[in-house]
Amino acid sequence: MKKLTLLLTTFLTSAVLSASLLLSSCAPQATEPPQPASPQTLTVMTHDSFSVSEEVVAAFETANNAKVTFLQSGDAGSMLNKAILAKEAPLADVLFGVDNTFLSRALEAEIFEPYASPALANIPAAFQLDPSNRALPVDYGDVCINYDKKYFSEHALAVPQSLEDLTKPEYANLLVVENPATSSTGLAFLLATVAHFGEDGYLDYWRDLKANGVVVVDGWETAYYTNFSASSGRGPQPMVVSYGTSPAAEVIYADPPVDDAPTASILGPDTCFRQIEFVGILKGTQNRALAEKFVDFMLGKQFQEDVPLQMFVYPVNPNAVLPDAFVKYAQAPSQTAALSPEDIAAHRDRWIQEWTDAVMK
Repeated sequence: MKKLTLLLTTFLTSAVLSASLLLSSCAPQATEPPQPASPQTLTVMTHDSFSVSEEVVAAFETANNAKVTFLQSGDAGSMLNKAILAKEAPLADVLFGVDNTFLSRALEAEIFEPYASPALANIPAAFQLDPSNRALPVDYGDVCINYDKKYFSEHALAVPQSLEDLTKPEYANLLVVENPATSSTGLAFLLATVAHFGEDGYLDYWRDLKANGVVVVDGWETAYYTNFSASSGRGPQPMVVSYGTSPAAEVIYADPPVDDAPTASILGPDTCFRQIEFVGILKGTQNRALAEKFVDFMLGKQFQEDVPLQMFVYPVNPNAVLPDAFVKYAQAPSQTAALSPEDIAAHRDRWIQEWTDAVMK
């Protein structure tokens, strides 16, 4: 009897277990929640003066599940050289910072893929220098001569109002400029003199400047922070080729704070040259869709409003609101010196060589 009971119990237990397994196999199975895709990396090649707020970059990364890496590559000329040399195996997906003084070289090298961003609808046509939309405008600034207000006041010296004034004896040894062969700022000023005096007159003008003691240094940082008297208080030259926005930077970064800019810009006709900076998608990118989104982002309101206090240039999007300090202290000329991209492309290298022969030898 005990044996029969044991067999019956074993049979019933097996039946229950089988039924449980059957029901379990029919029931819906719980699944693991889908894992988000890993962020896609976008590499943006820039010059060393590029700057953007961390929160602005984070906004793009969050919206697009992306990680943006910035590859700083020297000044604008060095950056472009690197991009051209690596065109068969691009170092980045996007390049930012080529300006109108070197634009033709970038386009001739065919390093960019065309992209007609919808955001171009908000950008004035005057900034859109490439009809094929390989290079899209992002910002602009005016290269002008800055002067030390205190120096001119203490020496009871009138501020020069024109390029011609700079050759007068009272301004001997008072101007430092950058070498156009090594500096985009220096090249912009050289182009201003070509535009104003013409090909037949610009070299004579530079010979007059040389005779009047103009000082030439390799780059903007040396000119501004070592030679310019207003920046360090010790430099020997009270005039420097810089930017119309430099006075605003002097106020914003002043320590201790100041109520007015210690510098100002000479804004006479043709004394300033307008630089426009561009962004382009590098040919051969493996991240074309994300690159397009980043270009759109750079032309959008959030990035454009970050530009003034990061790089001290103006946004090309007129819908961007400028910071109060920028509006109050940055200076813009009413008439800039102008040369077409075609003229610059055709003659830039020759002008630089002629300048070198006339000024540096």
